Amino acid sequence: MCRTVSTEPRATASRKLGQILGKGRIAATRGIDSSPLAPIMLAARRALISSTIKDVFARSKHSLPDLPYDYKALEPIISSEIMELHHSKHHATYVNNLNVAEEKMREAVAKGDVNTQIALGPAIKFNGGGHLNHSIFWCNLSPNGSNPDAALAQQISKDFGSLEEMKKRLSEMTVAIQGSGWGWLGYDQKAKSLRLATCANQDPLQATTGLVPLFGIDVWEHAYYLQYKNVRPVYVQAIFDIINWQDINARFKSATSC
Repeated sequence: MCRTVSTEPRATASRKLGQILGKGRIAATRGIDSSPLAPIMLAARRALISSTIKDVFARSKHSLPDLPYDYKALEPIISSEIMELHHSKHHATYVNNLNVAEEKMREAVAKGDVNTQIALGPAIKFNGGGHLNHSIFWCNLSPNGSNPDAALAQQISKDFGSLEEMKKRLSEMTVAIQGSGWGWLGYDQKAKSLRLATCANQDPLQATTGLVPLFGIDVWEHAYYLQYKNVRPVYVQAIFDIINWQDINARFKSATSC
């Protein structure tokens, strides 16, 4: 499966930071505060913590993932011009803005500034969602094409009747999105079934609906307008010709094994 975005590096960073802060608190209970050198020791400890916070978060910043194919690889379905702009400009902007927002969030948390933390929520949701969604989208596409494996094909037949019916319903839902958004095939781990859903703007599927994302269709105009103009239905239908079912098979296997 194509490399996916993970929150594990940041979780590891948080654990490391917690360990360091814990050690600092332990040291404070061993008589340091009663020493004449207490102000110097406390200042040094604050400097160490501040430096560690910056180091931990600097090393866990998000980055733009490489595409698993050339910009021209999906032609004629998606032009190289669209792919280059979409990946190197639009997706890159989500990544950069997410890093900026998270840095501001770190500073707000350090200051105990709850108002700023709340105000930064929408920016993190929007840019974080844009990063997650596009990272999946690139992997969902392939110039070679493929087919659902036996396990996924059986689940599709069970939940939708047939592959063609699933495509039809997903196409209709995605085309009908008002404004910008995404159409998704997802997996409901509680119900153990496939479901279709749409999300507005860059709202991430799993955080919004609880569904594990398997396949997404981007219907922001930057994804198709230079080539398909305002004919969204033709673009959505064409996407099915470059689906990377191997990637979707792997995502389905991962979702059902949890």
